[in-house]
Amino acid sequence: MTVFADNRRAHFDYEFLETFTAGIELTGAEVKAARAGKISLAGSYVSIRGGEAFLLGAEVQPYQPKNEPLDFDGTRAKKLLLTKDEIAVLAKAEETKGLTIVPLKVYNKGRFLKVDVALARGKKQFDKRQAIKKRDTERDIKRSLTD
Repeated sequence: MTVFADNRRAHFDYEFLETFTAGIELTGAEVKAARAGKISLAGSYVSIRGGEAFLLGAEVQPYQPKNEPLDFDGTRAKKLLLTKDEIAVLAKAEETKGLTIVPLKVYNKGRFLKVDVALARGKKQFDKRQAIKKRDTERDIKRSLTD
């Protein structure tokens, strides 16, 4: 399993309640670009429209910029392949105030590209400060043990 994109900011900004694995519908040029690591999940989110899940805000840069297709749009909405039950759970949660659906990472599973999405609640400023403090103390402990 190779991770092509990771949404590291989401781990800091959100508390994850439940995670799902989804397939992603991409064109051939987008697949090649994603496998080359030219995909970014920064600022992206998942929306449910008409009983289907879409990844919005994710940017795929062209694989070969001088040879990209004329109709190439790197920021288009990408359909996520989930079961009806998973979509129903996410749609109900999306209507709940304070919950959002964020993509966590894009990776391959065999020859297919997959996206991990999470049902998340935004962290408060206090929780973020607490996470920074915990990370710093763990780093100091690790550093003192190696010396």
